[in-house]
Amino acid sequence: MQDPEAESSATQDRAPGWDAINHALNRIYPRQAPRHYGTVIGFALGGNDPLPGISAYKRITPVPHWHFVTYGFSELYEKQSDDPQISGYGFELTFRLADPDDGAEPPDWALNFLQNLARYVFESGHGFHAGHYLNANGPIAADSDSAIRSVAFAHDPELPPIDSENGRVEFLQVIGLTNEEEFALKRWSTLKVLDVFKDYLPLWTTDLERGSLLADGDVAARLAEGSAREGSSVGMIYTDQLAWEQRKRLLREPLTQVAIGARQVGELLALLPLRLPFAHKFSVVGPDVRVVFEPAARNSAEAIGDDLHLRLDERALRSLVSRLRAQAGDYEVDGFPALQLQVRKTEIRRTDGSVEQVIG
Repeated sequence: MQDPEAESSATQDRAPGWDAINHALNRIYPRQAPRHYGTVIGFALGGNDPLPGISAYKRITPVPHWHFVTYGFSELYEKQSDDPQISGYGFELTFRLADPDDGAEPPDWALNFLQNLARYVFESGHGFHAGHYLNANGPIAADSDSAIRSVAFAHDPELPPIDSENGRVEFLQVIGLTNEEEFALKRWSTLKVLDVFKDYLPLWTTDLERGSLLADGDVAARLAEGSAREGSSVGMIYTDQLAWEQRKRLLREPLTQVAIGARQVGELLALLPLRLPFAHKFSVVGPDVRVVFEPAARNSAEAIGDDLHLRLDERALRSLVSRLRAQAGDYEVDGFPALQLQVRKTEIRRTDGSVEQVIG
Protein backbone atom coordinates (compact mmCIF):
# COMPACT_ATOMS: atom_id res chain seq x y z
CA MET A 1 0.00 0.00 0.00
CA GLN A 2 1.38 3.37 -1.00
CA ASP A 3 0.46 7.01 -0.60
CA PRO A 4 -0.79 8.20 -4.00
CA GLU A 5 0.47 11.75 -3.57
CA ALA A 6 3.92 10.60 -2.51
CA GLU A 7 3.91 8.08 -5.32
CA SER A 8 3.08 10.67 -7.95
CA SER A 9 5.69 13.15 -6.76
CA ALA A 10 8.35 10.45 -6.49
CA THR A 11 7.79 9.31 -10.05
CA GLN A 12 8.01 12.59 -11.90
CA ASP A 13 8.48 16.22 -10.95
CA ARG A 14 5.02 17.06 -12.22
CA ALA A 15 1.92 14.87 -12.40
CA PRO A 16 -0.93 17.30 -13.12
CA GLY A 17 -3.42 14.56 -14.00
CA TRP A 18 -2.69 12.61 -10.82
CA ASP A 19 -2.86 15.77 -8.73
CA ALA A 20 -6.23 16.74 -10.25
CA ILE A 21 -7.71 13.35 -9.28
CA ASN A 22 -6.33 13.67 -5.75
CA HIS A 23 -7.82 17.14 -5.46
CA ALA A 24 -11.27 15.88 -6.49
CA LEU A 25 -11.11 13.07 -3.93
CA ASN A 26 -9.92 15.36 -1.16
CA ARG A 27 -13.22 17.22 -1.44
CA ILE A 28 -15.08 14.04 -0.43
CA TYR A 29 -12.47 12.55 1.90
CA PRO A 30 -10.66 15.50 3.47
CA ARG A 31 -9.59 13.54 6.55
CA GLN A 32 -9.01 10.05 5.14
CA ALA A 33 -5.83 8.69 3.60
CA PRO A 34 -6.83 5.98 1.11
CA ARG A 35 -5.46 2.49 0.79
CA HIS A 36 -3.49 2.72 -2.43
CA TYR A 37 -2.48 -0.29 -4.49
CA GLY A 38 -0.17 -0.72 -7.42
CA THR A 39 3.02 0.75 -8.73
CA VAL A 40 3.71 3.78 -10.86
CA ILE A 41 4.70 1.49 -13.76
CA GLY A 42 1.62 0.81 -15.85
CA PHE A 43 1.36 -0.35 -19.46
CA ALA A 44 2.52 3.05 -20.69
CA LEU A 45 5.84 2.65 -18.87
CA GLY A 46 6.37 -1.04 -19.60
CA GLY A 47 4.70 -2.60 -16.56
CA ASN A 48 2.47 -5.69 -16.39
CA ASP A 49 -0.64 -4.04 -14.91
CA PRO A 50 -2.49 -1.55 -17.10
CA LEU A 51 -3.21 0.88 -14.27
CA PRO A 52 -0.37 2.41 -12.26
CA GLY A 53 -2.62 2.72 -9.23
CA ILE A 54 -6.00 2.19 -7.57
CA SER A 55 -7.12 3.93 -4.39
CA ALA A 56 -9.78 2.58 -2.00
CA TYR A 57 -11.67 4.69 0.54
CA LYS A 58 -13.62 3.17 3.43
CA ARG A 59 -17.21 4.39 3.81
CA ILE A 60 -19.86 3.98 6.48
CA THR A 61 -22.74 5.92 4.90
CA PRO A 62 -25.22 5.54 3.30
CA VAL A 63 -24.21 1.87 3.60
CA PRO A 64 -20.80 0.44 4.54
CA HIS A 65 -18.73 0.10 1.38
CA TRP A 66 -15.35 0.56 -0.29
CA HIS A 67 -15.07 3.33 -2.84
CA PHE A 68 -12.40 2.50 -5.45
CA VAL A 69 -10.91 5.05 -7.85
CA THR A 70 -8.47 4.26 -10.67
CA TYR A 71 -5.43 6.18 -11.87
CA GLY A 72 -4.32 5.67 -15.45
CA PHE A 73 -7.12 5.83 -18.01
CA SER A 74 -6.44 9.56 -18.16
CA GLU A 75 -3.04 11.16 -18.71
CA LEU A 76 -1.44 11.42 -15.30
CA TYR A 77 1.83 13.03 -16.33
CA GLU A 78 2.62 14.79 -19.60
CA LYS A 79 0.10 15.35 -22.40
CA GLN A 80 0.44 12.76 -25.19
CA SER A 81 -2.94 12.44 -26.95
CA ASP A 82 -3.90 14.70 -29.84
CA ASP A 83 -7.16 16.03 -28.37
CA PRO A 84 -6.33 19.02 -26.14
CA GLN A 85 -9.78 18.91 -24.54
CA ILE A 86 -9.68 15.29 -23.32
CA SER A 87 -7.13 13.65 -21.03
CA GLY A 88 -6.27 10.18 -22.36
CA TYR A 89 -9.48 8.17 -22.65
CA GLY A 90 -11.31 10.96 -20.87
CA PHE A 91 -12.33 8.99 -17.79
CA GLU A 92 -11.28 7.16 -14.67
CA LEU A 93 -13.31 4.30 -13.20
CA THR A 94 -14.85 4.16 -9.75
CA PHE A 95 -16.45 1.18 -8.06
CA ARG A 96 -18.43 0.95 -4.82
CA LEU A 97 -18.42 -2.46 -3.16
CA ALA A 98 -20.57 -3.31 -0.13
CA ASP A 99 -18.52 -4.05 3.00
CA PRO A 100 -20.98 -5.56 5.51
CA ASP A 101 -18.20 -7.30 7.46
CA ASP A 102 -16.19 -4.10 8.05
CA GLY A 103 -13.03 -5.47 6.46
CA ALA A 104 -9.65 -3.92 7.23
CA GLU A 105 -8.62 -4.10 3.57
CA PRO A 106 -10.65 -4.28 0.35
CA PRO A 107 -10.77 -7.67 -1.38
CA ASP A 108 -8.05 -8.43 -3.93
CA TRP A 109 -10.55 -9.58 -6.54
CA ALA A 110 -11.97 -6.05 -6.82
CA LEU A 111 -8.54 -4.65 -7.64
CA ASN A 112 -7.95 -7.41 -10.18
CA PHE A 113 -11.39 -6.79 -11.68
CA LEU A 114 -10.63 -3.12 -12.29
CA GLN A 115 -7.25 -4.02 -13.78
CA ASN A 116 -8.98 -6.50 -16.12
CA LEU A 117 -11.38 -3.80 -17.29
CA ALA A 118 -8.36 -1.59 -17.96
CA ARG A 119 -6.64 -4.41 -19.81
CA TYR A 120 -9.66 -4.67 -22.10
CA VAL A 121 -9.62 -0.92 -22.80
CA PHE A 122 -5.90 -0.66 -23.50
CA GLU A 123 -5.73 -3.80 -25.63
CA SER A 124 -8.86 -3.02 -27.67
CA GLY A 125 -8.57 0.76 -27.78
CA HIS A 126 -12.28 1.07 -26.89
CA GLY A 127 -13.12 3.24 -23.91
CA PHE A 128 -16.25 3.23 -21.76
CA HIS A 129 -18.97 5.87 -21.60
CA ALA A 130 -21.99 6.48 -19.37
CA GLY A 131 -24.73 4.15 -20.60
CA HIS A 132 -22.40 1.35 -21.71
CA TYR A 133 -22.77 -2.12 -20.24
CA LEU A 134 -21.05 -5.47 -20.61
CA ASN A 135 -21.41 -9.04 -19.45
CA ALA A 136 -18.59 -10.75 -17.56
CA ASN A 137 -19.64 -14.26 -18.66
CA GLY A 138 -19.70 -15.30 -15.00
CA PRO A 139 -19.58 -13.73 -11.52
CA ILE A 140 -17.56 -10.52 -11.46
CA ALA A 141 -15.90 -11.84 -8.29
CA ALA A 142 -13.75 -14.76 -9.36
CA ASP A 143 -14.38 -18.07 -7.57
CA SER A 144 -17.75 -16.93 -6.22
CA ASP A 145 -21.32 -17.94 -7.03
CA SER A 146 -22.62 -14.36 -6.95
CA ALA A 147 -25.57 -13.46 -9.18
CA ILE A 148 -23.76 -10.21 -10.08
CA ARG A 149 -22.46 -11.12 -13.54
CA SER A 150 -22.78 -7.93 -15.53
CA VAL A 151 -21.81 -4.28 -15.13
CA ALA A 152 -23.05 -0.93 -16.38
CA PHE A 153 -21.39 2.48 -16.37
CA ALA A 154 -22.76 5.80 -15.14
CA HIS A 155 -21.28 9.01 -13.80
CA ASP A 156 -20.18 8.64 -10.19
CA PRO A 157 -22.88 10.43 -8.15
CA GLU A 158 -20.29 12.15 -5.93
CA LEU A 159 -17.51 12.93 -8.41
CA PRO A 160 -18.32 15.46 -11.15
CA PRO A 161 -15.99 15.80 -14.16
CA ILE A 162 -12.71 17.62 -13.60
CA ASP A 163 -10.29 19.57 -15.75
CA SER A 164 -6.52 19.19 -15.51
CA GLU A 165 -3.70 20.60 -17.60
CA ASN A 166 -4.06 17.48 -19.75
CA GLY A 167 -7.79 17.89 -20.40
CA ARG A 168 -11.18 16.82 -19.10
CA VAL A 169 -11.73 13.64 -17.03
CA GLU A 170 -15.06 12.03 -16.09
CA PHE A 171 -15.47 9.56 -13.25
CA LEU A 172 -17.44 6.55 -14.50
CA GLN A 173 -18.81 4.24 -11.84
CA VAL A 174 -18.89 0.49 -12.48
CA ILE A 175 -22.25 -0.84 -11.25
CA GLY A 176 -22.69 -4.57 -10.68
CA LEU A 177 -25.91 -6.11 -12.05
CA THR A 178 -27.52 -9.49 -12.49
CA ASN A 179 -28.09 -10.93 -15.97
CA GLU A 180 -31.81 -10.23 -15.62
CA GLU A 181 -31.09 -6.59 -14.75
CA GLU A 182 -28.77 -6.27 -17.75
CA PHE A 183 -31.58 -7.46 -20.00
CA ALA A 184 -33.82 -4.79 -18.46
CA LEU A 185 -31.29 -2.18 -19.61
CA LYS A 186 -31.66 -3.43 -23.17
CA ARG A 187 -35.45 -3.32 -23.05
CA TRP A 188 -35.50 0.36 -22.10
CA SER A 189 -32.52 2.69 -21.51
CA THR A 190 -29.37 2.00 -19.49
CA LEU A 191 -29.32 5.30 -17.63
CA LYS A 192 -33.09 5.38 -17.05
CA VAL A 193 -33.07 1.85 -15.62
CA LEU A 194 -30.08 2.72 -13.43
CA ASP A 195 -31.98 5.75 -12.20
CA VAL A 196 -34.74 3.39 -10.99
CA PHE A 197 -32.17 1.06 -9.43
CA LYS A 198 -30.57 3.96 -7.54
CA ASP A 199 -33.62 4.07 -5.25
CA TYR A 200 -32.72 0.53 -4.12
CA LEU A 201 -28.92 0.61 -4.42
CA PRO A 202 -27.60 3.56 -2.39
CA LEU A 203 -24.95 5.36 -4.48
CA TRP A 204 -25.21 2.37 -6.87
CA THR A 205 -23.21 0.27 -4.42
CA THR A 206 -22.53 -3.26 -5.69
CA ASP A 207 -23.58 -6.01 -3.26
CA LEU A 208 -22.43 -9.48 -4.27
CA GLU A 209 -24.96 -11.13 -1.95
CA ARG A 210 -28.13 -9.64 -3.39
CA GLY A 211 -30.54 -11.14 -5.89
CA SER A 212 -32.26 -9.49 -8.82
CA LEU A 213 -34.06 -6.22 -8.15
CA LEU A 214 -36.71 -7.31 -10.64
CA ALA A 215 -38.06 -9.67 -7.97
CA ASP A 216 -39.55 -6.51 -6.44
CA GLY A 217 -42.93 -5.93 -8.05
CA ASP A 218 -42.59 -2.15 -7.91
CA VAL A 219 -39.24 -2.22 -9.72
CA ALA A 220 -40.52 -4.60 -12.39
CA ALA A 221 -43.63 -2.45 -12.94
CA ARG A 222 -41.62 0.78 -13.28
CA LEU A 223 -39.29 -0.79 -15.82
CA ALA A 224 -42.12 -2.36 -17.82
CA GLU A 225 -43.98 0.96 -17.92
CA GLY A 226 -40.86 2.79 -19.13
CA SER A 227 -40.10 0.37 -21.97
CA ALA A 228 -43.77 0.27 -23.04
CA ARG A 229 -43.88 4.08 -23.13
CA GLU A 230 -40.53 4.77 -24.82
CA GLY A 231 -39.31 1.53 -26.35
CA SER A 232 -35.68 0.39 -26.26
CA SER A 233 -32.61 2.58 -26.75
CA VAL A 234 -30.57 -0.44 -27.92
CA GLY A 235 -30.18 -0.22 -31.66
CA MET A 236 -28.09 -3.33 -32.32
CA ILE A 237 -26.91 -6.68 -31.04
CA TYR A 238 -23.85 -8.66 -32.03
CA THR A 239 -23.66 -12.33 -32.92
CA ASP A 240 -21.00 -14.78 -34.07
CA GLN A 241 -23.54 -16.51 -36.31
CA LEU A 242 -25.20 -14.46 -39.00
CA ALA A 243 -25.55 -14.94 -42.75
CA TRP A 244 -27.99 -14.03 -45.51
CA GLU A 245 -28.50 -14.75 -49.17
CA GLN A 246 -31.01 -13.98 -51.89
CA ARG A 247 -31.94 -16.74 -54.34
CA LYS A 248 -33.64 -16.08 -57.67
CA ARG A 249 -36.91 -17.91 -58.35
CA LEU A 250 -38.72 -18.35 -61.67
CA LEU A 251 -41.64 -15.94 -62.05
CA ARG A 252 -41.49 -15.08 -58.36
CA GLU A 253 -39.79 -12.57 -56.10
CA PRO A 254 -36.29 -13.69 -55.01
CA LEU A 255 -36.24 -15.71 -51.76
CA THR A 256 -34.34 -13.96 -48.97
CA GLN A 257 -32.91 -16.31 -46.34
CA VAL A 258 -31.47 -15.07 -43.07
CA ALA A 259 -29.57 -17.46 -40.77
CA ILE A 260 -28.95 -16.56 -37.13
CA GLY A 261 -27.65 -18.44 -34.10
CA ALA A 262 -30.22 -19.63 -31.57
CA ARG A 263 -28.46 -17.74 -28.79
CA GLN A 264 -29.50 -14.33 -30.19
CA VAL A 265 -33.13 -15.18 -30.93
CA GLY A 266 -34.36 -14.27 -27.46
CA GLU A 267 -32.87 -10.79 -27.64
CA LEU A 268 -34.16 -10.30 -31.17
CA LEU A 269 -37.72 -11.22 -30.18
CA ALA A 270 -37.62 -9.02 -27.10
CA LEU A 271 -36.15 -5.94 -28.75
CA LEU A 272 -37.76 -5.81 -32.20
CA PRO A 273 -41.22 -4.93 -30.75
CA LEU A 274 -39.53 -2.19 -28.69
CA ARG A 275 -37.83 -0.63 -31.74
CA LEU A 276 -39.86 -0.88 -34.95
CA PRO A 277 -43.25 0.26 -33.55
CA PHE A 278 -41.41 3.33 -32.22
CA ALA A 279 -40.08 4.12 -35.73
CA HIS A 280 -36.55 2.97 -34.89
CA LYS A 281 -34.34 0.58 -36.85
CA PHE A 282 -32.74 -2.47 -35.27
CA SER A 283 -29.56 -4.17 -36.50
CA VAL A 284 -28.13 -7.63 -35.98
CA VAL A 285 -24.40 -7.45 -36.63
CA GLY A 286 -22.30 -10.49 -37.47
CA PRO A 287 -18.59 -10.92 -38.21
CA ASP A 288 -19.04 -10.20 -41.92
CA VAL A 289 -22.60 -9.01 -42.53
CA ARG A 290 -25.37 -6.94 -41.01
CA VAL A 291 -29.16 -7.37 -41.11
CA VAL A 292 -31.09 -4.15 -40.53
CA PHE A 293 -34.77 -4.43 -39.56
CA GLU A 294 -36.79 -1.33 -40.45
CA PRO A 295 -40.44 -0.32 -39.99
CA ALA A 296 -42.30 0.13 -43.27
CA ALA A 297 -45.75 0.24 -44.85
CA ARG A 298 -44.80 -2.57 -47.26
CA ASN A 299 -42.53 -5.59 -46.81
CA SER A 300 -39.30 -5.71 -48.80
CA ALA A 301 -35.73 -6.99 -48.70
CA GLU A 302 -32.90 -4.95 -50.20
CA ALA A 303 -29.21 -5.85 -50.35
CA ILE A 304 -26.85 -2.89 -49.99
CA GLY A 305 -23.29 -4.15 -50.08
CA ASP A 306 -22.85 -6.64 -47.24
CA ASP A 307 -25.95 -5.29 -45.47
CA LEU A 308 -29.46 -6.67 -45.83
CA HIS A 309 -32.30 -4.24 -45.13
CA LEU A 310 -35.52 -6.00 -44.13
CA ARG A 311 -38.51 -3.68 -44.14
CA LEU A 312 -41.45 -5.08 -42.20
CA ASP A 313 -45.04 -3.92 -41.87
CA GLU A 314 -47.01 -4.42 -38.65
CA ARG A 315 -48.43 -7.81 -39.70
CA ALA A 316 -45.01 -9.21 -40.62
CA LEU A 317 -43.49 -7.99 -37.38
CA ARG A 318 -46.24 -9.60 -35.30
CA SER A 319 -45.84 -12.86 -37.23
CA LEU A 320 -42.06 -12.91 -36.87
CA VAL A 321 -42.24 -12.32 -33.12
CA SER A 322 -44.97 -14.95 -32.60
CA ARG A 323 -43.44 -17.67 -34.79
CA LEU A 324 -39.67 -17.44 -34.34
CA ARG A 325 -38.18 -19.69 -31.66
CA ALA A 326 -34.69 -20.29 -30.26
CA GLN A 327 -34.76 -23.75 -31.79
CA ALA A 328 -33.02 -24.89 -34.94
CA GLY A 329 -35.36 -24.79 -37.94
CA ASP A 330 -36.80 -22.73 -40.78
CA TYR A 331 -39.47 -20.12 -40.05
CA GLU A 332 -41.87 -18.33 -42.40
CA VAL A 333 -43.39 -14.88 -41.91
CA ASP A 334 -47.08 -14.13 -42.62
CA GLY A 335 -47.49 -11.56 -45.37
CA PHE A 336 -43.84 -11.84 -46.41
CA PRO A 337 -43.57 -15.11 -48.37
CA ALA A 338 -40.24 -14.09 -49.89
CA LEU A 339 -38.55 -14.16 -46.45
CA GLN A 340 -37.33 -17.22 -44.58
CA LEU A 341 -35.54 -17.14 -41.23
CA GLN A 342 -33.23 -20.01 -40.35
CA VAL A 343 -32.22 -20.61 -36.74
CA ARG A 344 -29.01 -22.53 -36.23
CA LYS A 345 -27.70 -24.28 -33.15
CA THR A 346 -25.26 -22.21 -31.12
CA GLU A 347 -22.20 -23.56 -29.36
CA ILE A 348 -21.43 -21.39 -26.32
CA ARG A 349 -17.75 -21.35 -25.50
CA ARG A 350 -16.95 -19.75 -22.16
CA THR A 351 -13.52 -18.54 -21.15
CA ASP A 352 -13.10 -17.47 -17.52
CA GLY A 353 -12.31 -13.81 -17.24
CA SER A 354 -13.48 -12.93 -20.76
CA VAL A 355 -15.86 -10.07 -21.40
CA GLU A 356 -18.42 -9.38 -24.09
CA GLN A 357 -19.08 -5.59 -24.76
CA VAL A 358 -22.48 -4.22 -25.82
CA ILE A 359 -22.95 -0.43 -26.47
CA GLY A 360 -26.20 1.02 -25.40
